[in-house]
Amino acid sequence: MLMHKEQASLLVVDIQEKLAPAVVDAAGMAARCRWLIGVAADHGLPVVFSEQYPRGLGHTLPELLAQAPDSQVVEKTHFSCVAANCLPETVLLRPQTIVCGMEAHVCVLQTVLELLELDKQVFVVADAVSSRKVSDIELGLQRMRDAGAVIVSKEMVLFECLRQAGGEHFKRMSQRYLVGEQP
Repeated sequence: MLMHKEQASLLVVDIQEKLAPAVVDAAGMAARCRWLIGVAADHGLPVVFSEQYPRGLGHTLPELLAQAPDSQVVEKTHFSCVAANCLPETVLLRPQTIVCGMEAHVCVLQTVLELLELDKQVFVVADAVSSRKVSDIELGLQRMRDAGAVIVSKEMVLFECLRQAGGEHFKRMSQRYLVGEQP
């Protein structure tokens, strides 16, 4: 199954100020998520940010919010965004959800499993998730795949939303996201 920009939303799970420095390749993960959020926003996908207990863990990294400044930020104390009942209609009414964030084996995993229970088509961006240990990233991705989530890369999101070469939109997206060194 392909991602379709008219049917998908991007859910950015818990990339927060106090937890982000503790995960594997924190700077790289944040850069790849910033790239992915820009791609989603430029394609017109709704983008939603979740924050796990922001009083304790801080808020979403500002450079991520800057990529989609009109996006909604939701707070939660449940690990799963679904269990927390915090997801807006921009996510719930679309059949496809693209997910990135942290931690892959906790909040991302539980959210993805429960999105699948809601019969959503879920795409987890493997190069835009992280945890504090590599083994937890691997186990989280494997468990999500086994449950029915589709594991993708950030470039898969870009090209599946583009669908074809040519035209001004393709040219603009290529220049912004494919020229020069990318995260």
